[in-house]
Amino acid sequence: MKITTKQLVFTALLIALSFIGAQLKIFGTIAFDSLPAYLGTFLMGPIFGAIIGIIGHLLTAATSGFPMTLPVHCVIALGMGLTMVGTWYTYLFVKKIANETLGLLISVIAATIFNGPILLLLCSPLLVPILTWAGVIALMLPLALVGGLNALIAAVIYKALPDSIKNQF
Repeated sequence: MKITTKQLVFTALLIALSFIGAQLKIFGTIAFDSLPAYLGTFLMGPIFGAIIGIIGHLLTAATSGFPMTLPVHCVIALGMGLTMVGTWYTYLFVKKIANETLGLLISVIAATIFNGPILLLLCSPLLVPILTWAGVIALMLPLALVGGLNALIAAVIYKALPDSIKNQF
């Protein structure tokens, strides 16, 4: 895979936007840092989206003081990267059998479920000693809602972009 200067610059721009989104915190480290990662995923594919998602989460956690410890946030960041990969392949699969709009909608739903309850449950062995089960369960709804909102806004932006921009990457 050849990486172009345009891809590097756009990735850096989306990482910078992730940092800005990281300042818009809803609850703890739940913020609008993943919106640029979802947009990058839709525009440039799973690798760039995963890189933006990983760095975006680490920026959010860093600006919050790594409240759940650095190792836990590194695992969560990897989960964000996997979320972007899953979002991309869900989008491609549904787009191929149906259409772009349905592909975006189903990928937003899949991202919401994976970024919220599934990622929390996968990280629960690390989170329960810090937050208890009640704390982990209490995080599910706000994390799913904000994560879904991040993905939905990114999908709406992507859908609104002209094909000339979508086809540049």
